[in-house]
Formats: sequence, C-alpha cells, structure tokens
Amino acid sequence: MKIRLTVEGKELAATLIDSQTSRDFIALLPLTLTMDDLFRREKYEIPLLLKQGGGAIVNTSSGAGVKGFKGQAAYAAAKHGVIGLTKSAALDYAQSNIRINAVCPGIIATPMMQFTGGTPEGEQRVIAQEPVGRMGMPEEIAAAVVWLCSEPAAFIIGHAMVIDGGQTVQ
Repeated sequence: MKIRLTVEGKELAATLIDSQTSRDFIALLPLTLTMDDLFRREKYEIPLLLKQGGGAIVNTSSGAGVKGFKGQAAYAAAKHGVIGLTKSAALDYAQSNIRINAVCPGIIATPMMQFTGGTPEGEQRVIAQEPVGRMGMPEEIAAAVVWLCSEPAAFIIGHAMVIDGGQTVQ
C-alpha cells in the first residue's frame, strides 16, 4: 500500500484580530503556503492515481480546522481551507476510485509544541486542555492515516477525522 500524507503546520502565537493590521494577519496566515502546496501535490498526484485505477490521499488539517480557537484566526482559516479543499476534491474524484480525506490532529507530542515554553509547567498547561489528560502521540495519527488508506475505509470519502483526545468537543 502506498500512502501519501500531507503535513502542514506551524504553531502560531495567539493574536487577536483587532490588534493586528491586515499586513500582520497575512504575515501570520499560513493559508497561502498551505493551500498552494496542497493544491500542487494533489494536482500532480491525482493523475498518477487515475492511471493506476485509484487510491487514497490523506491531508492534514487540525482541530482548528473544525473549531475556532481564541487568538488563532489565521491558523484556523488555513486549516478550514485544507478541509474545504479535501471535501471538494473528494467529490470531484470519488467516481474515479480516488478517496480523499483529512486528519485533524489535536495537541500531539511533536517538536511543533514549542509553545509549552519547554517547561514542565508549560506542558501541564497544554495537557490541561485535553479531556484525556495527555497529549496525543504521532503513532496515533499514523494509525488513523493507515486505516483511512485501507480497504476497510473504502466507503469514507471527504471526511475530516478529528483525532484530538476530545479537545474540540468541549
């Protein structure tokens, strides 16, 4: 099984919209890079999948792609965009046996979690946001991606699978 997973992410400092200029917002907004990269990957991968008779693509959004978070307007806009592109492309290619879905990780124990400040107290503040009382592990996201690419998930099209320990249901 060949799996392609797109991962786009950078943690941004919480910033309120009314304290930003439009130039500040655009500078914070990872949307241009995220959407351009995602578009280019799908533009060139989809023809290859069509030639081989189908396949699966899994894009990476975020819990911020399904719920707003205080001070994260630019990040949330980018991640909502990933889900929109995923859903639209999924509909475009479903009849060609190409399944396109997204995973929406929550707080995962990766180097991206720099906003903890590298202190035990900072890490505990982050963990306190998680109903399960811990950060997720990269292997948990990988397992979901592998499953979305497998035959048991063949009827799943255009889904944004949230994997966040319950953070977005609060």
